[in-house]
Amino acid sequence: MHGFVATRSGTATKTDTPLIETPQSVSVITTDQVRNQGAVSIGEALRYTAGVSGDVNGGSDTRFGGLQIRGFDMTMPGLYLDGLRVPASNYVHFNGLEPYGAERLEVLKGPSSAMYGGSGTGGILNYVTKLPTAREFGEISMSGGSFNRYQGQFDVGGSANKDGTVLWRLTGVVRDGETQVDFTKDNRVFIAPAVTFKPNDDTTITLLANYQRDQAGWGLQFLPASGTVWPNDGRIIPVNRFVGVPGFDAFNTEIATAGYQLSHDFSDDITFRQNLRYAWQHNLEKVFYGGGYTDEPAGTLARYGSTSVSNINSFAVDNQLQGKFTTGFLNHTTLVGLDYRNTDFRDTAYSVTTSLPTINVFNPVYSYDWTIGSLSDNTGIKQSQVGLYAQDQIKLGRLSFQLGGRQDFVSTRHDNGIANTTTSTDASAFTGRAAVMYNCDNGIAPYFSYSESFLPLLTPGRTGQLLNPETGVQYEVGVKYQPVGLNALFTLAAFDLTRDNVAVYVPAVGYYDQLGQVKSRGVELEGTMSLADGWNLRAAYAYVDAVVTQDPVNVGKAPTTVPLNRASLWSDYTLASGPLAGVQFGGGIRYVGATWGDDANTFKVGASTVGDLLLAYNRDNWRLALNVTNVADTRYVAACYSLSGCFYAEGRKAIAKLTYQW
Repeated sequence: MHGFVATRSGTATKTDTPLIETPQSVSVITTDQVRNQGAVSIGEALRYTAGVSGDVNGGSDTRFGGLQIRGFDMTMPGLYLDGLRVPASNYVHFNGLEPYGAERLEVLKGPSSAMYGGSGTGGILNYVTKLPTAREFGEISMSGGSFNRYQGQFDVGGSANKDGTVLWRLTGVVRDGETQVDFTKDNRVFIAPAVTFKPNDDTTITLLANYQRDQAGWGLQFLPASGTVWPNDGRIIPVNRFVGVPGFDAFNTEIATAGYQLSHDFSDDITFRQNLRYAWQHNLEKVFYGGGYTDEPAGTLARYGSTSVSNINSFAVDNQLQGKFTTGFLNHTTLVGLDYRNTDFRDTAYSVTTSLPTINVFNPVYSYDWTIGSLSDNTGIKQSQVGLYAQDQIKLGRLSFQLGGRQDFVSTRHDNGIANTTTSTDASAFTGRAAVMYNCDNGIAPYFSYSESFLPLLTPGRTGQLLNPETGVQYEVGVKYQPVGLNALFTLAAFDLTRDNVAVYVPAVGYYDQLGQVKSRGVELEGTMSLADGWNLRAAYAYVDAVVTQDPVNVGKAPTTVPLNRASLWSDYTLASGPLAGVQFGGGIRYVGATWGDDANTFKVGASTVGDLLLAYNRDNWRLALNVTNVADTRYVAACYSLSGCFYAEGRKAIAKLTYQW
């Protein structure tokens, strides 16, 4: 896929459907966009996407949390790998997957349980893996830049035999680096092999695997609002401030996945597909972090410490049978499916104390002495989900309808290793989706859609029993425009989302209760364009009005970290002729509106505007590029969750990359 404009996607419907015929908002981030913008994480790759943020907590978040779609946090339930959900524990998730291993990133906005089962209200992010191709190709890159970052990467593949029945691809990354926070590493090794077999014209099977090891530090420092959002007696906490213990700081993660994608055509109109994946993750965490002021005028900050180990195992398989047929005047693309997912994780944590329990945030003196204390958490979760779904895409001339429904059965077991108690619960739900769309001959396509979500929770309530599943409903009306003869796609959508059964922590009783409801209403505008003369453009705007409508104390308040307005614009151009042929230049501007800094809406985090730049030179098989993000080195706070929990956004970062392709 070349350029910024994607024309087809399988994420919304699980069928290969043109985006102009898909009656729901889908944003696609292509490989070319990731390259041109110099994105080095999934979060950075999403920065120019309407209504979406992948780095809510700032660029120094080595946990890669803060995935937000349409005002809802989708960090734990929102990540999918080739259409199969990769799970999360309470401490760690798969959102740190290396973006260089992805052919593209697809964001399906709004509830999607009718096709995917247990998933969040805001939407899903689908990481689409690079697959082998018959074309022989190769690419190798070396890069270096800010924060002592040095990285090498390669992507090679082609046909393994003369008749093209065996294809292969191998992608890899090695990085040694740091973050803007003192003492925090950001090292990575990533390798992803893939092999495709085509025993006959009707059958294709691709074996996929990847392994990723991150050796990183704890990037989130939990700084106070006083000194970051506003001055503390005229003093500002530096963006590189580390408030932990340098000798006790790690966020080390290993990820491995293995599986296959099988497709078999029984005829021109009937196809069977099976996607299967096993995913494993291990995480070791050592951290001291800020806990609020004990003496604000003096700048004395409390610190809390812990060490934890998490292990996640997940198996998922999705079986699909697709048929195309005609009944009278109606053309059908019908899909029926049966999927299964089994997830098993355990989080174990110990408290840790240090010989210097406080630190002066303006003049730190670091302690290297610590003592591991008592067991503070020992939680095990086992969850299995079985889903049966059906979808019919019906066309009557230029008018199309989409009807879908799914029945899920979920069993969850919660093991509290400290209290030596075990609780189990079963849940089932039917979720649906319906939509209508009209494709005009001038490229304009208005649509309306209705969709539902269902998400079993892993949080126990005050009785020790697991809480009931969250549910969600969305109404969306919009129009898509694909100009005739122009490689561009524009989308305008208005949505009304309601999330029910939200788990709310009640301090008076010290447990979670399901007293919450949050509504999110808004408008999104997004456009992408790639012209033959070398001009790429991506523009996005989102207005999201999120409000708590049911809660013990915060009814009428807005959730933290959700801006009312967010806008971005990126453009780049490559000179095709003349003495400067091959020179590429571009840049972008990103605006994020003010957000509330705590649940009670007592203070705000200010709005921010930053710019990014690209300068590159392409000649023959070589490319030399310089990407600079936050070019003015603007200091701003990305998010606050309380007066003692604020996170800086990433400052200026410059990375130069030399690439050779063949």
